[in-house]
Amino acid sequence: MARRLWEKWMTATGPDARRIVDGIELAWLEAWLAGHVPGFRDLAGIEKFPGGQSNPTYRLDAASGRYVMRRKPFGPTLPSAHAVDREYRLISALHPIGFPVARPYALCDDPDVVGAAFYIMEMVDGRTFWDGPLPEQSPAERDAVYRSMIVTLAKLHRIDPAAVGLGDYGAPGNYFERQVARWTKQYRAAQTDDIADVERLIAWLPKTLPRQERVSIIHGDYRIDNMIFAPDSGAVKAVLDWELSTLGDPLADFAYLAMNWAMPAGEHPATIGGLDLAALGIPTIEQAVDLYCAETGRAGVPDLNWYFAYNLFRLAGIVQGIKKRFIEGSASSARAEEAGSRVPMLAARAWDFARRAGATG
Repeated sequence: MARRLWEKWMTATGPDARRIVDGIELAWLEAWLAGHVPGFRDLAGIEKFPGGQSNPTYRLDAASGRYVMRRKPFGPTLPSAHAVDREYRLISALHPIGFPVARPYALCDDPDVVGAAFYIMEMVDGRTFWDGPLPEQSPAERDAVYRSMIVTLAKLHRIDPAAVGLGDYGAPGNYFERQVARWTKQYRAAQTDDIADVERLIAWLPKTLPRQERVSIIHGDYRIDNMIFAPDSGAVKAVLDWELSTLGDPLADFAYLAMNWAMPAGEHPATIGGLDLAALGIPTIEQAVDLYCAETGRAGVPDLNWYFAYNLFRLAGIVQGIKKRFIEGSASSARAEEAGSRVPMLAARAWDFARRAGATG
């Protein structure tokens, strides 16, 4: 199909107009877009968004408007990783019911078009915040942003997966049992060094799995910089980057968000631990828990240290995959080498939380 599109484009425009950006033949992409995105016409430019280590994401400017393209990395990838078709299916299910995601337009699973599978969605206007302390916002604005973030997560967790066609979006059984096994396998597939703390976690986590009480749609990477906020309020206009989404225990998402309170400010742009939250106007972790529980009908949440250990173990596995891709030359960001060097630190942090949860050794 891609070859036919290419020949059609060449006939229409001639060979001198060939353009390649970031390894993508724009002629093939433009021809595909014209045939699959309603109303699309005249691709004027393409620009890769900075940051991110996973699925490369691009802004597309055209006469018909602005779009976003999200594709798999070029080259070999780890099993089950970078599944853009799953992302597309997820946002296609959530957008019609009013959950804040970008409007999906089209999915392409033909690697001949741009070199890897990709999908197209709308470009959502708004603000993206990278720093958890929100240094440029007022206390009232910080409070609104954090409360909106928590309420939006609770809204996601209240959705009945079966009612939106996602009843089979995740495997049955204990979510954390599956995830610990998955990330152990992913880590082993990308392993380049022997790290004692990772080995301790691989042995301890499966023996101490928490009981699962609920099943919800899980985002898997729910944090402040994976959202677009309204230009003039704290409202969440779109939740982005659904690559790790599945069905499972909603506490995985909440604990992942709560880690920003547990980790020292400055260790990651999103972390706020140790700051004067009252002066900043940011809810405390206790207030965050109360709001989430009120929105989801929970009486409370369990001790979160096990969940923190798990989430940091998972992050170590993700970053190890980035490191392996950098070594193989297929990482999607120039910062991949720096990110890969964080694996031992993430593992050490995870084991520290494991000890707080009762691990010994």
